[in-house]
Amino acid sequence: MRGLIPDSFIDELLARVDIVDVIERRVPLKKAGREWTACCPFHNERSPSFSVSPAKQFYHCFGCGAHGTAIRFLMDYDRLEFPDAVEELAQTVGLTVPNEGGREAAPHEDKTDLYALLDAAAGWYEGELPRSAEAQAYCKKRGLDTTTIKRFRLGWAPAGYDGVIKSLGDSPRRMELLTAAGMVASNEKGNKYDRFRARLMFPILDRRGRVIAFGGRVLSSEQSPKYLNSPETPLFHKGRELFALWQVKQANQSLTRIVVVEGYMDVIALHQAGLPIAVATLGTATTPEHTELLFRAAPDVVFCFDGDRAGRAAAWKALESALPRLRDGRQAYFLFLPDGEDPDSLVRKEGREGFEKRLKEAMPLSDYFFNELSHEVDMASLDGRARLAERARPLLAKLPDGAFRDLLAQELEKRSGARAMLQADPATHRALQRPMAVQRSLVRSAISLLLTQPDLADQVEKPYRFLRLDKPGVELLAELLDLARTRPGINPAMLVEHFAERAEYPSLQKLMAAAVVGEPAAQAEEFFDALRRMEEQAITQRRNALTAKSRERALDSAEKTELRELLAARVPPPAAPA
Repeated sequence: MRGLIPDSFIDELLARVDIVDVIERRVPLKKAGREWTACCPFHNERSPSFSVSPAKQFYHCFGCGAHGTAIRFLMDYDRLEFPDAVEELAQTVGLTVPNEGGREAAPHEDKTDLYALLDAAAGWYEGELPRSAEAQAYCKKRGLDTTTIKRFRLGWAPAGYDGVIKSLGDSPRRMELLTAAGMVASNEKGNKYDRFRARLMFPILDRRGRVIAFGGRVLSSEQSPKYLNSPETPLFHKGRELFALWQVKQANQSLTRIVVVEGYMDVIALHQAGLPIAVATLGTATTPEHTELLFRAAPDVVFCFDGDRAGRAAAWKALESALPRLRDGRQAYFLFLPDGEDPDSLVRKEGREGFEKRLKEAMPLSDYFFNELSHEVDMASLDGRARLAERARPLLAKLPDGAFRDLLAQELEKRSGARAMLQADPATHRALQRPMAVQRSLVRSAISLLLTQPDLADQVEKPYRFLRLDKPGVELLAELLDLARTRPGINPAMLVEHFAERAEYPSLQKLMAAAVVGEPAAQAEEFFDALRRMEEQAITQRRNALTAKSRERALDSAEKTELRELLAARVPPPAAPA
């Protein structure tokens, strides 16, 4: 939803933003003539079919059909709502998002209140930390320095039942927000109380550095549970978020490797030791959404787990989530720690260099894959090798098409003696070729050409004579011309975005995505030729209508005059059907 963001601001934003820069921060692009190409980030493919046009400020995938402006790319790639995508782009070019009517749309306003409330809660917890001798002693025991505590905004939730409620307000509206944010819980009688009590608090940040939830750790082994996370809320979905991803991105301009560990304190210990590349899942197994976030952040992902049964099970879950996202250029590794050790304890004993050495010796996914599948399988027997092949085939089929998939299939054949015989995924393996040129109506051709060069509208005089043509899209063409004329310098993306909430939007996006061949001068000539032919077709259409009408009844004087003028007009040779 656009909410109440003015169209004029969307125009200015899209005029300042370069879609190539926006996409290249997230997807590696290569120059290809006038455009940029890449393997599509929205589906798995072997050869690039994703194209970005600087001239149109538009992207299009010829494989899966994904297309749109810089705003649409952020919405789909970063999974942002429209207002958040606009705000994200605005921040990159130093603009402040205005709102018509002096306020934001209600749904967005509610989220803003939630963000503000959670930030205030984090601030209150931070202020309570120095007041707790118990919390201070724990931080000292764990070796946390002041800089680290500040960087992660660590805090303390006192033992009382209403500390947050009293601090942030107990009005009906504030209680509603506290409940929605997961900060309070209710007992059987419906009485509200603080969810987090007597816990060291870890704010969980989203990809823009905003507090969206909390994790709380008890300091005594007698209390349970050891860790308590915020419940699912409108802002927080634990299967889609990673603890410390914001801090990792802030600390690394270009990230090539990211490490997934199990605990918040493990993450913080590694950051403090000079390895600001660690994140953690939020009390849940690694999900497909997690692995996509990880691979977007860095091409190499190291999953670090305990070496016990629970750690092995968690690692296998991570492998299953990673397989469908391992397109060429992405690599996953697995690091299993000695019994009784965790990243926190190891980095204390061995220092940064020691833990770096362990990371470099992490097991590649391919080795871990076959080692686990071969476990308790007699590879010396025919039956054992057949069992390995049967276990591996459905998992290998999840891999995207590419060199890694081919090499794993070859390794399976080498180990088992059985051919992989992987079933091709039609969505993954279909031919990803640019569509052949198709016969378009004159109206569609004119719209496509205008979307390529909106400034052509300045050369079209009013009244538009083609408006007499009774064909679909004629009025839309006229509206596009009017819009382009009233906004000098409008680019194609801006022009299309004006129709974002209208039924014509999908059709305009498809026309924008369609390749328009030829040099700009030739395209302009084709555009004006299309308008001329539309005018001629309008004359022919009206003349035929009046002639048919005259056979049924006598025409009035005005109609007779009009028909004489039409008959006297030059009749063009037959044109391509509109």
